[in-house]
Amino acid sequence: MDRAEEIKALEEEIQKTKYNKHTQYHVGQLKAKLARLKEDKEGRKGIGVGGKQYSVKKSGDATVLLVGFPSVGKSTLINKITNVDSKIGDYDFTTLEVIPGVLEYKSAKIQVLDVPGLVEGASSGKGRGKEILSVMRNADLIVIMVDKFEQIGMLDKELYNAGFRLNQRRPDILVKREISGGLRISSTVKLKYIDHRMIKSILNEYKIHNAEVLIRENVNVDRFIDSLCSNRVYIPSIVVFNKADLLDEDEKKRIKTKGWLPISAKDGKNLDVLKEMIWDDLRLIRVYMKRIGKDPDMNEPMIMKKGSTIEKVASKIHNEWKVEFARIWGPSSKFEGQRVSPSKELQDMDIVEFHLE
Repeated sequence: MDRAEEIKALEEEIQKTKYNKHTQYHVGQLKAKLARLKEDKEGRKGIGVGGKQYSVKKSGDATVLLVGFPSVGKSTLINKITNVDSKIGDYDFTTLEVIPGVLEYKSAKIQVLDVPGLVEGASSGKGRGKEILSVMRNADLIVIMVDKFEQIGMLDKELYNAGFRLNQRRPDILVKREISGGLRISSTVKLKYIDHRMIKSILNEYKIHNAEVLIRENVNVDRFIDSLCSNRVYIPSIVVFNKADLLDEDEKKRIKTKGWLPISAKDGKNLDVLKEMIWDDLRLIRVYMKRIGKDPDMNEPMIMKKGSTIEKVASKIHNEWKVEFARIWGPSSKFEGQRVSPSKELQDMDIVEFHLE
């Protein structure tokens, strides 16, 4: 049995095994083995090998990917919100390459990529799925576009099986491998969904026999396995429901309950809302520069991530700059021209005046 057949057999066994108190350890072992085999398969073959390779160089202040099944309107959307002219058609697989465009919003230049439509089975390689998914691993945000309710469940499944963990943070788990001493497992919280026996069983599947394990969240089996995998991608996402003008009131209420954004790419409905959501989910801020004794330049801000410090802004301008202190104006300051240290975190629309060593 080759690796692909072994993976398929494990998936089928997990699916048919009823999960309960008596089978939980067996299922946990199966899941760990499946995750390890998939990771090993990707590592040996490389994601995207065996077909058309997609590769797009990242540019701008952030990269957003439009993901969805064929013919949901992704090409129409990218034409509306960026400077690109992507081919549009009412038939499957209109987009055969990765189409890049630039969304200019609040002075930021955001790269938007329209990738070929995914199909069911993409995580296993169907319909160029491996190649398309490989591009997604470098994105800062994924916009999932659907025009039917059943599509979101199928896309979630394909993305999850491919190692994407949408709108999740990394498991707060530390596994420090050691040469000897066995397994020393401790936790700072009460574990309700996994015990030491299961943890040791999963670690054994990964051939980890000597390690210090510190668990700082109430994880389940899947989250613990994720903490051991190097091919997991933790990335924010937005779900947009296209052709919302064709929905009835009950369907619109259902979309609102789910927290999805109803849009009409063709008519431009809610596209301004989408742009603002993209900005917020990318966690971008604008920082304006001011020379000593001069007025600030309010035309070309630096685009940074939330949580960026004065020191980080300075290093982006010149990696050899050493900041002694800075003066700031704006939301972060208690008063105009406040003197602050290089470790001061900045907020959107702050003005900074550097004083170098």
